[in-house]
Amino acid sequence: MTRIYYFLFALLLLQACREKKYEDNAVAFSISDTMLASCEFYEAAEQAVKNEIRLFGKITVDNNKMARVNSIVGGSVITVNAELGDYVKQGEILATIRSSEVAEFQRQLLDAQSDVAVAEKTLQVTRELFEGKLNSERDVNAAEKELVKAKAELARINEVYAIYNLRNGSTYNIMAPISGFVLEKNIFPNEQLRGDVSESLFSIAEINEVWALANVSESDISKIQVGYDAEVRTLGFPDKLYKGKIDKIFNAIDPETKAMKVRVRIPNDNFQLKPEMMATVNVFFTENKKLMAVPSSSIIFDKSKNWVMVFKDKQNIDTRQVEVYKQLGTTTYLTSGLTAGEKVISKNGLFVYDAIND
Repeated sequence: MTRIYYFLFALLLLQACREKKYEDNAVAFSISDTMLASCEFYEAAEQAVKNEIRLFGKITVDNNKMARVNSIVGGSVITVNAELGDYVKQGEILATIRSSEVAEFQRQLLDAQSDVAVAEKTLQVTRELFEGKLNSERDVNAAEKELVKAKAELARINEVYAIYNLRNGSTYNIMAPISGFVLEKNIFPNEQLRGDVSESLFSIAEINEVWALANVSESDISKIQVGYDAEVRTLGFPDKLYKGKIDKIFNAIDPETKAMKVRVRIPNDNFQLKPEMMATVNVFFTENKKLMAVPSSSIIFDKSKNWVMVFKDKQNIDTRQVEVYKQLGTTTYLTSGLTAGEKVISKNGLFVYDAIND
C-alpha cells in the first residue's frame, strides 16, 4: 500500500514539473495587432513643471474707451433717442432739452455780437475825429481797447457754443462724445433736470476690447507676475475660451474683498463679452523645478494607486506604479516610477491594463 502512495506522489510531482516548465516557456500576454493599432504612445521626458491659479472676477470696460455724459444745463427733457444697450455714433443726438439757461446763452451771444459792432463803429468814429484834430490819441487807444474787450467776450461765448454744441433758440442737444454702446441711462422724457446734478445721464463705452478684472487672495499674490498667460471663461459662454496675458497688477488690497486685482485684456470683436459678466481666470506659470511628464490620458487609477503601461514591445508590456505630483490639463507630472525615454501607452492603455491584470 505504501508503494502505491509513493507512486501516486511521484506522478503528481512529475506533472507539476511539466506544468511549471510549460509556464516558463509560455508568453504571458501578447498585444494583438488590432489593439496595437488603436493605441498611442508617448516617450516620457523631463519638463519644467507648469502650474495654474484659478481666480474669479468680472468683465469690465476699458476706462480709456469710456465716456460719461452730463448736461451743462437744467430744463425739461423733450426727447430721448438712445436706450440702454444701443450702439451710438460720435456726434449722434442722445436727448434734447428745452432750457431757459440755453436762452440765456443766446442772449449773451447776441449782446456780445452787438457790443463788437458798437465798439467797431465807435473806433471808426474816434479815428475820424482824431484825423480832424477833434479828439486825442488817447481817445483812439481807449476805443481800440474796448473793441479788443468786446471781441474777447464774443470769442468766449462762441467757444462755449462750440464746446457744448449749443444752437440758436432754447433747446440743447446732448450728443455722444464717442462711438460705442450705451451702458448707463439716467434720463427720461418729460423729466425736469437740474443743472447742478452730478450724476451721469449716459455712459458710453467701446467694447471691441474689454478687461477681465480678477481678485487675487493674499496667499497667491507672490505667485502672480505681469506677462503670465491667462485663460478666461464666462458664465454666458461657458464653452468659449478667451486667451490673454496679465498686463497690469493693481498693487493695492481692496478693503472689502481683502484681495488684489489683476487685469487681462481680451479682444472682443464680436461684442460677445458684456461688462459685468462674471468670469473665471486661470493664470498659468512655471515652477522652479523639472519632473518627468506624461499625458494625463496615460494615467490609470486603480486600487487607490496610479499606474502606467510601459511599452517595450508586443510581448513586453509592464504595469508600473507611479507617484503623481500634479495634473495640469492634458499633462501629468510624476515624482517617481518612470525614467526618461521610457515609452508609455497614452491611448487605450486601460484596455491593455485590464487584459494583463484581470
